[in-house]
Amino acid sequence: MSRRGFHRMLGGAAVATTVSLALAACGSGAPATNADGQVEIRFSWWGSDTRVKVTTAAIAAFEKENPGIKVKAEYGDWSGYWDKLATQTAGNDAPDVLQMDEKYISEYSSRGALLDLSKQTVDTTNLVADVLKAGESSDGLTGIPAGINAATIIANPKVFKDAGVELPDDKTWTWEDYKRIAAEVTAKSKDGAFGSTAYSGDQASLCVWLRQRDKEFYTPEGGLGFVPEDMSGWLAFLLELMEAKSIPPASQVIEEQASPLDQSSTATGKAAMSFWWSNQLPALESAAGSELVILNYPTLTGQAADAKLWYKASQFWSASSRSKNSEAAAKLIDFLANSTAAGEALLGDRGVPVSTVVRAEVAPKMKPADVRVIEFIDGIKDQLGPVPPGVPQGGGAMEDIIKRYASEVLFKRQTPAEAAGKAVEEMTAAIAN
Repeated sequence: MSRRGFHRMLGGAAVATTVSLALAACGSGAPATNADGQVEIRFSWWGSDTRVKVTTAAIAAFEKENPGIKVKAEYGDWSGYWDKLATQTAGNDAPDVLQMDEKYISEYSSRGALLDLSKQTVDTTNLVADVLKAGESSDGLTGIPAGINAATIIANPKVFKDAGVELPDDKTWTWEDYKRIAAEVTAKSKDGAFGSTAYSGDQASLCVWLRQRDKEFYTPEGGLGFVPEDMSGWLAFLLELMEAKSIPPASQVIEEQASPLDQSSTATGKAAMSFWWSNQLPALESAAGSELVILNYPTLTGQAADAKLWYKASQFWSASSRSKNSEAAAKLIDFLANSTAAGEALLGDRGVPVSTVVRAEVAPKMKPADVRVIEFIDGIKDQLGPVPPGVPQGGGAMEDIIKRYASEVLFKRQTPAEAAGKAVEEMTAAIAN
């Protein structure tokens, strides 16, 4: 999966069309069983080879505890996952259990394609309430969070050391400090490393920027929660970072956005700091071959409590509303969310376990990098901002729009104000349509 695997998208219109077609299809019919008389369900997800390995182990543990249920695994990378799922849903052939993303859960839920898990035997007692809300809507509880994430900056201490620059104090730094420190690393690096990668490919960084200014990306009613002037400031600071040489020039920024995780500047030592989700630390550290550090975002005030981060559902476990074996599908989802056996198999691949009970039981068995992610997630719980409003229909288009207009600014084809105005216009249209 590419380093921006979480951020690529399938157009909302395509999802809407195919899901609408699916709802016109025939009903679920008789339960599906295999030749051995077992109930058979299909389980689909996207992810790396590591994710395939740990998820397959979780399936094996589930089948051992539930010998009457056979789980057929279906998986691939992000780039083809959504096209395939849309086609399957249109043909009334969606997997029984599927991995769902925040960007698209509203698209599928609002058209009745996902099962309301609140009416199934899925125990939510020990799941972190603020994260669980991300899977709730007027259509019911259509997604159980698979893990907890937070937006972070991941630093490579080796790059700092080679440049003779101290790691920043993320409890007190501001955005101006970030720019200065990153520029200093660039200037002093003996290997041509930059102090930072650009945040132009990360919707999360814009969300943090807005929240620190008492705005949200979306309103509770499903509209945009900000105006062009808000985004213009974010783009203007991005341009400042490039002109200060805190980040690479525009051409390298675009190249970096297309790099696989193991070839990213973080992993290859070409950048001291980069913007990532917390659960990506273990894979990055493995690729880098050295210990990396999770840092909190800079703030306007220099106070870590003003970072306004939030707990994000990394992905969701959802079930098709057309499943012929909804009871078995719900049982698998409950197992993935609440079973220690599943937690021991999955560990931190999809983020920190949402079940506080599972988290406590599996933490001693996790790798050091996974433990540091848990420590970071637990460490910011008293500094979190309000729970963000949910992603509305059309939200899947946002990050592509952000990246395109940020590129226009970096290449100086548009001013921050011009790009922000056009970006907000497109975002508004995407939600409206």
